[in-house]
Amino acid sequence: MTLIKEEPRTKKPDWLRVKLPTGENFKKVRSLVDEHGLNTICQSGNCPNMGECWGAGTATFMILGNVCTRSCGFCSVATGRPDDTDPFEPAKVARSVELMGVKHCVITSVDRDDLSDGGSEIWVHTVKAIRRKSPGTTLETLIPDFAGKWENLQRIIDVAPEIVSHNLETVRRLTKQVRIQAKYDRSLEVLRRLKQGGMKTKSGVMLGLGESKEEVLETMQDLRHVGVDILTLGQYLQPTTKHLPVAEFITPESFKEYESIGLEMGFRFVESGPLVRSSYHAEKHLF
Repeated sequence: MTLIKEEPRTKKPDWLRVKLPTGENFKKVRSLVDEHGLNTICQSGNCPNMGECWGAGTATFMILGNVCTRSCGFCSVATGRPDDTDPFEPAKVARSVELMGVKHCVITSVDRDDLSDGGSEIWVHTVKAIRRKSPGTTLETLIPDFAGKWENLQRIIDVAPEIVSHNLETVRRLTKQVRIQAKYDRSLEVLRRLKQGGMKTKSGVMLGLGESKEEVLETMQDLRHVGVDILTLGQYLQPTTKHLPVAEFITPESFKEYESIGLEMGFRFVESGPLVRSSYHAEKHLF
């Protein structure tokens, strides 16, 4: 498998260059976002696929504030003591979904280990509020591990989003370095319990952090073992110099090989490519 090691101050490979978003539907959504001051992780995270997703009627919203109680080595979200939860947030998100005409809504959140419910009540209220306002909109919830408090996870199962996603992010060996307060086996248990609860499940892994091909394949097997339906594989990109460096740039050919292997393993969908992110082509994963 061909890997390209990152050299200091080298430019990103050509395959990581992103075209500027275009299209009438994108322009319409962008206008609504600007006019009403709506918040999407697509825009705040400067996602490379924003134009494509908005053009397909998919958008991702982040709830429970913008300060996380965890300090993952790959993530640019601020770490600290979050503000109190906003009881009006579910209604605000539902209004945004309605105004934007979102067909498939992806919701994610920071980790809220400071809350006894892990933020799960806000999650539930948000799903219900969107369904009231936009009954034709399908939902994917990209959830945290709720620190292994399974009664909080059960609330998500009970409200039954069309897809429930929880990202493993990296291979077992690198978990302590990449996801400092998370646990590899706990994340697998989250996904196992979701599948047992009847959910369509999804998980994502970042490549280029120093993992071997054998470790990637082992991780994919672990995800299949707990019944994960949908897998996303994308290139890790360093947000700032304070975050973990890129160890390797994985070639498009290598991503394509992982996609073929994943489908052979039994995943229903595998999105695998340098610019793939958790919600990439999310509307196609409903099956």
